[in-house]
Amino acid sequence: MRMPRNLSGKELIKKLSKLGYMSTRQVGSHIRLTTHENGTHHITIPEHNPLKIGTLSSILKDVSEHFKMTKEELLSKLF
Repeated sequence: MRMPRNLSGKELIKKLSKLGYMSTRQVGSHIRLTTHENGTHHITIPEHNPLKIGTLSSILKDVSEHFKMTKEELLSKLF
């Protein structure tokens, strides 16, 4: 599955809430999300529109490693 090319930070945060991520704090345009599923995990999402492809890829890679799944499995679960 292809990564979405026009995804905003807010849209990604909504998608990641399916995996238990919740907003814990915000500094400027960067929002920190935390999940307690499979142990505690923190990620920071910039509130940009759209997210750059490299930034989105890095975030998805970090989330997929935490949940021990491939990036393709994560993409199909979220989108």
